[in-house]
Amino acid sequence: MPSLFRRPTAPAPASGARETLAEVLAEVRAVELQPGRLVTDVLSGGFRSSFRGGGVEFSDVREYVEGDDPRAVDWNVTARLGRPFVKRFVEERERTLVFALDLGAGMAAGLGAWSARQGVVRLAACLASMAIDNHDRVGFVAADAARGVVRFVPPKKGAGHVLRIARDLVELPLGSGGAAVDTLLAQVAGRVRRKAVVFVLSDFAGAEPLRTLRTCARRHDLVAVRALPHELLAPPPALLAVRDPVTGAKGVVDFAAAPVRAAWAARVHAWRAARDDEFGRAGADRIDLELPMHADLDAVVQPLLAFFRRRAGWGGR
Repeated sequence: MPSLFRRPTAPAPASGARETLAEVLAEVRAVELQPGRLVTDVLSGGFRSSFRGGGVEFSDVREYVEGDDPRAVDWNVTARLGRPFVKRFVEERERTLVFALDLGAGMAAGLGAWSARQGVVRLAACLASMAIDNHDRVGFVAADAARGVVRFVPPKKGAGHVLRIARDLVELPLGSGGAAVDTLLAQVAGRVRRKAVVFVLSDFAGAEPLRTLRTCARRHDLVAVRALPHELLAPPPALLAVRDPVTGAKGVVDFAAAPVRAAWAARVHAWRAARDDEFGRAGADRIDLELPMHADLDAVVQPLLAFFRRRAGWGGR
């Protein structure tokens, strides 16, 4: 796949402007105000039903009945009350979420309303809001190829903790190097001991295989959140001055020419198919986030809803 490009001068204001956590959260909260759509309830319900907790936990005891597993007998209660009781367990609903953010320079790409980074951050902010409501543990790791791991935050509970992670998602500066998805996956696989739902936030640009994808997916419930800038899927039919955000190389591409557009579409299709096959073979799920030309949080909400519906059909993982 060709590198994701952005204009070398006069980038779109929304993509180029530095934004704050307060601005992003204001957009996310605006979902709650959409009348008659119950978007927040549907998202929250999908979130709770799509991911299992980390195990089982003790609930209470009840009197033994024929057919119960003798190994479940609570001998202390049985001795105290003079008749057999068994322990009851329920599935533990507490989830552990980890956001793994690619800080490569390519995440600045985007001619539409949002850059790749701004798009995935909005999706992560929606998930973080749900995690706070459900008292889930949340962790964070960020990296790029030039600097390696920039930030690692072990999973913990608490609104303050999650909001600090959300601030890092929004405000940590991008690096000058390429993506470091393998570094992110290796960090999660090696340092997050408890089974977690891991959202890898990246454009997954390049054709190099992800060597640690399978290892991380074996230990965790791995979800690749793939940002797809608008110009990647539908480049404007014009002569564009472009710049590779990683190497700085500049050029001119005639997207008004039908053969150029056809060749571009074929390369993008081949790249997406190869990555999809790689995700599938590793056992990783994915959310494709197509970045809109005009700011519209539906571009984030709808892929999340589709993801939750699909997961509910699988019965979770």
